[in-house]
Amino acid sequence: MTSVLLDAGAGPDWHFRDPLTGEKHSRSEGLALASLYLFSKGTFSSDPHDLFKADAESLRKFSVEQLAEGFQVSAANPLVGLEERAALLRRLGEQLINFCRTDQEPNPRIANILEKIPIGEDRVLKVDLLLGTLLKLLQDVWPPRLTLGGRNLGDVWRHHLLADSEITAELVPFHKLSQWLTYSLLEPLEEAGFQVQDIDSLTGLPEYRNGGLFFDTGVLELKKPDEIDALHPVSSELIVEWRALTVILLDRLGEQLREKMGLASEELPLPQILQGGTWSTGRKLAYERRPDGSPPLRVESDGTVF
Repeated sequence: MTSVLLDAGAGPDWHFRDPLTGEKHSRSEGLALASLYLFSKGTFSSDPHDLFKADAESLRKFSVEQLAEGFQVSAANPLVGLEERAALLRRLGEQLINFCRTDQEPNPRIANILEKIPIGEDRVLKVDLLLGTLLKLLQDVWPPRLTLGGRNLGDVWRHHLLADSEITAELVPFHKLSQWLTYSLLEPLEEAGFQVQDIDSLTGLPEYRNGGLFFDTGVLELKKPDEIDALHPVSSELIVEWRALTVILLDRLGEQLREKMGLASEELPLPQILQGGTWSTGRKLAYERRPDGSPPLRVESDGTVF
């Protein structure tokens, strides 16, 4: 969970040098390695005798300096959204206390969120309940943006074409990191003896590798070609539309792949298509077209979206 929350876009100038091999890794691969090293050193644990956990007390004290040191950040190796990433984990620590603390567990671990999900004796876990629980836990972890009924909406943005009479008019929900986190938890939960059901109720992930795939292959084109050189806020309607189209196209691509291969959705679920197909291909195309592997559109992000 800490790895996913730290793995929003790193920017084009950052890299992580693996202390064991000396190899340099950038973007998602570098972020994944850096977060793994942070965890393995016990950075997220308040118990020096139990390093391999992430608990509320340690997370709520997590500092920018700890993140900068662990991610090898310097003036020559800048990371996008450094301060906001650290603040994200501090807010996670606070939310774990608000959400999971009990008299029996005054310093809850992240894993204690499972106690908030209704799971029967058969250990069947509906994926929508898992996502819903994560959304509740994380709603005040994200930077304040749009709110509804006094609640922070997180990765939800406006587009004027969705105008109607509902209170959700113009609101486009993505919850990319929360859904990615849900996907990432599936295998560990299954290894722990849970049976996770209804995986296809989640959406594809609207991030720049999946979206870049459709842009770099010409499936999507800009109506105004000169926008290719602009730096776009993540809240801009252009980026919102790009991300929404990505979700739709991932579903259509999944349907075509299953039909061509003669497989049902249970045999070829969306997570496999994302990890083994669209994300990997989007990354490969990005490096073929741009030396730094950057997305086809320049997005101004604070390191908490995608």
